[in-house]
Amino acid sequence: MSTPTTAASGGKSTKNDSAKFGASFAPSFTLNLSQNKTNNAGGGGGSRGSVPAQGGRGGHSEALLPPPEFTSPADVRNYCNHLRAVMVQVSFEVAMGAEILKGVLSTVPDPEGRVGGSKVRAWKVSRKLGKAADAAASAAKNAAATYAAFQQAYEEEINRVRHRARRPQGPRMDWAQQ
Repeated sequence: MSTPTTAASGGKSTKNDSAKFGASFAPSFTLNLSQNKTNNAGGGGGSRGSVPAQGGRGGHSEALLPPPEFTSPADVRNYCNHLRAVMVQVSFEVAMGAEILKGVLSTVPDPEGRVGGSKVRAWKVSRKLGKAADAAASAAKNAAATYAAFQQAYEEEINRVRHRARRPQGPRMDWAQQ
């Protein structure tokens, strides 16, 4: 690591002077997502890399989302909530990756020696990763909006079942006993 320029060193700066390139920030973090679900319908060996006998993604440990089995409003809600949660986390991680990439690439000197050229090149490259982070955040918003649209479009069916499920539990007259 280089030392900053001081008056005692005669004003000479080294090649990697921190004043020339700016401070870099490269935090180290890990995102661990796990889904604990028991699936006994898969058939044969329980090895980590095995594919369920039915084809499809459902039940294997690498799946970030539940299987798309939309048999009830709760399934739709759970799928949309899981998708939103995953995409929010992905969005944060990709945005952080874009900033780290921009910081790392901005330290590479410009081949033509242009002032600020290294930062411009780094911005152009990392901008695409930033757009990917924005798209992941947009996917999270759309997942939440999907469930809201589902509730609005199927309000009548949901309320019909909801009212039937909430019958009053008070004392009832039994007309059969006389």
